[in-house]
This record gives sequence, C-alpha cells and structure tokens, in this order.
Amino acid sequence: QVQLVESGGGLVQAGGSLRLSCAASGRTFSSDAMGWFRQVPGKGREFAAALSASGDSTLYADSVKGRFTISRDNAKNTVYLQMNSLKPEDTAVYYCAARRFPWVVRDPSGFSSWGQGLQVTVSS
Repeated sequence: QVQLVESGGGLVQAGGSLRLSCAASGRTFSSDAMGWFRQVPGKGREFAAALSASGDSTLYADSVKGRFTISRDNAKNTVYLQMNSLKPEDTAVYYCAARRFPWVVRDPSGFSSWGQGLQVTVSS
C-alpha cells in the first residue's frame, strides 16, 4: 500500500490559483495511475482529474477542464494539481488517490490508496 499526503490547500479568492501536491511513500508509484477527487458535505466523492502512470494520458471532469492541470514527477514520487481561475463551487475537500494500474479511470472505486484530504476554500 502506498501512503499519500496532500499539501497546498487553503483559502483563495475567486479567480485565484492554488497548487496541490501529493507525496507518495511506502513504495514507488511510477507504475500507478493517479487521481484527484473532491467532496463537499452531504455529497459523494467527485472525480476531478486523473493521470496515467506514463503521464501521457489524462482525464478531467467537465467542471474543471481548461482550468485544472494534473501532472507528476516520478523522481520525487509526487503528483500535482494546478488549479487556476478558481470558482466558489470548487470549494471542497480534495483527495489524492493512487491505483495499481497504469491507465486512467474516473470511478473512485478504481483507486486503492487515498490521502487524508485537504480543504480548499474559494471565496467570492
């Protein structure tokens, strides 16, 4: 099992940017596809973005496409989510996730390891 620790969340004004980081430890994650999900109170975990193990395939939710970018640095065992043009509706707890397969999926059940989550709040 890989351990995932997110960082970089916080409070930002609408239109601003944040970069989330997710550091993996416990085993190398270079063969894992990685994903970012988000959740607001009373709702299920929502897919935001995913990146293949090789880094050449990405998926984005329609709600974030063109504003968010997922990337990875396998040498640092870290995956990133660059969030630009943030909107109040992006406010949520964001989770990093890993799956022990190299290709991307949107379904959270396809991911086996999860970070603890961190809060992102976008003020209007």
